[in-house]
Amino acid sequence: MNFDAFIPKIESLKSEFNSLNEQLSAGNLDYESDEYLKIMRKRSEYDQIISSFDKLSAIEKQIKQNQEIIEQGDDEELSSMAQAELTNLETQKNNLYPIIKEYFSPKDPSDSKDAILEIRAGTGGEEAELFAGELMRMYLRYGETKEWKAILISENRSELGGIKEAVIELQGNSVFGSMKYESGVHRVQRVPRTEKSGRLHTSAATVAVMPVAEEVDFEIDPKDIRVDVYRASGHGGQGVNTTDSAVRITYLPTNMIVTCQDERSQLKNKAKAMEVLRSRLLAIDIEKNQSIKSEARKTLIGTGDRSEKIRTYNYPQNRVTDHRINKNFYNLDQIIEGNLNEVFTALKNFDNQNDNQTSSKE
Repeated sequence: MNFDAFIPKIESLKSEFNSLNEQLSAGNLDYESDEYLKIMRKRSEYDQIISSFDKLSAIEKQIKQNQEIIEQGDDEELSSMAQAELTNLETQKNNLYPIIKEYFSPKDPSDSKDAILEIRAGTGGEEAELFAGELMRMYLRYGETKEWKAILISENRSELGGIKEAVIELQGNSVFGSMKYESGVHRVQRVPRTEKSGRLHTSAATVAVMPVAEEVDFEIDPKDIRVDVYRASGHGGQGVNTTDSAVRITYLPTNMIVTCQDERSQLKNKAKAMEVLRSRLLAIDIEKNQSIKSEARKTLIGTGDRSEKIRTYNYPQNRVTDHRINKNFYNLDQIIEGNLNEVFTALKNFDNQNDNQTSSKE
């Protein structure tokens, strides 16, 4: 798709952007309603892509002007300056063009959805719990850079400050599209702070990322669930409130259990637990019905099996290895702080390349 092909698509986007602004300026929306939040999110998404296109348009215009100066060759000094500037402009263009191209490329319908993020400590005892806590912090910091909202649904912290398990909902622009490659086993290799002899240990944590499912996406028969309420507890078992507000939902066909105790309202906790349950069931359903059009894509996104090793974080070498694309990143210290752009871009590029190869064969 060339630059001119984007123009009618952007014009349509600008029209929708103006329509959203009119809805917001009408003042008829409740600022805390889901509808208002969806409109604001969509408006922000359109604003970013329109801004990127406007920058690309200005760069394209400058490139043409500079090429004309170089072709005319009337002024050697001016041509030299135009050539130097042209190199910089081409770099800027190459950074912006893929962003716009990706936005208008065919997408997984779930990419635009919010996501449920589940993190659990695996093998490695206390060190695995600490690592699981660091992964949660890494994702939350990345989310902050994307201006996502994080809602804690449930959390079980360890005595050393790690987590045994945590369930978080991430809300924002195309959250699942960004996070969908993270499901699987994440390993860490380092000397644990609890290790006195200085030996290198390998521990693990599992991550699951699912698109948030609404009632229209997956309907659950009330006869298939059992709802239990109990008193929420904090660290060490102390009660965090005096009412039975925590909710445990059991999906009877498979005995799948979901709990939520973050809210003080029993109704809110039940709504969040149902959302997680629907999302888990939808993820299983999608996996069952997924077409086998690309083995590489299945390897990248995973089969939903949490025993799949996808990434290793090697602290002595400051190296992160993604085993699905066989690529190393020598900036673990930055990645663990939430600087995941380079990793996510590499995964998306690999995915897109395989999609293109599959399409060309078809």
